[in-house]
Amino acid sequence: MSGAKGVTAGIIYPDHAAEDEYPWAADLLGVHLPVTHVYGTDLHAVPELLDLGRPDRLAAGAAALAEHDPQSVMWACTSGSFVYGPEGARQQIDQLASAAGVPASSTSAAFVDALSHLGLTRVAVAASYPEDVARLFVEYLAAAGIEVVGMSSAGIDTAAEVGALTPEEVIDLAVTHDRPEAQTLLVPDTAMRTLGVIPDLEARLGKPVLTANQVTIWQALRLAGSRPTSSVLGTLFAQRQDHARQ
Repeated sequence: MSGAKGVTAGIIYPDHAAEDEYPWAADLLGVHLPVTHVYGTDLHAVPELLDLGRPDRLAAGAAALAEHDPQSVMWACTSGSFVYGPEGARQQIDQLASAAGVPASSTSAAFVDALSHLGLTRVAVAASYPEDVARLFVEYLAAAGIEVVGMSSAGIDTAAEVGALTPEEVIDLAVTHDRPEAQTLLVPDTAMRTLGVIPDLEARLGKPVLTANQVTIWQALRLAGSRPTSSVLGTLFAQRQDHARQ
C-alpha cells in the first residue's frame, strides 16, 4: 500500500449506516477522510431522495467540513445523486463545489469516472434499492454511454436495513446478480458495508467489482490530487494509470 500523507478529502454522508468504512479506509490509505452527516429520511423513494440531496443540505455539509480544510468534498450518496438525472446530478455537483470552494463530486459521478478510468463500458448492477429507484441508476449510466447488461433490485426500502446486512449477505447479493457478459459488477449503495468483501468478490467473479463507498473514496482522493494504491480495495485501487485502458 502506498499512502498520501497530508491529503484531506471531506465526506458528506446521509444519515447513518456504513459511515465507519471511511475511517477504516483512511487508516489503510494514510489519508484523512473526515465525515459529516446530513439528515433526511433514509427511505429509498424518489421524493425523499430528491429532498435528501437538496442544495441547502449539501451546502450545510460543506460548511461543517470547512474546519478540516479539505482539498475536495464528496456527496457520498448514490441514490441521492442519480435520482436527479444526468443534468441535475451535474448541477448538484457544481453547486456543492461552489459552496465548498474546492473540487466536488458525488458517488454516482464517481461510478462513471471509475469505469472510464478502468476502460470498462459493460456492467451488471446489483442494487439494494426498490426497482423504480434502481432503474433510475440504469438510466443515469446509460446516459453516460455505459451498457447495463443486467440489473437486479433487492427491494430494500431503507438505508438502515441495508447497513444491517452481514458480509455474507452482501457477498450473496453481489454474486447472485452478476452477469457473465459484464466486464464489472456495480454495487451502488453507500449504506452497504462492502470494502471488506471486495477482494473476495473479485476473486469469486474474476472481474473488477466497484462499490459505492469504494468509488466515493477513490474519487475524493483523485480530486484532492492523490491516487494512493492498496492491495485490499480491489482493482480500482490497484491501478494508478492516468488514462483509461483501451
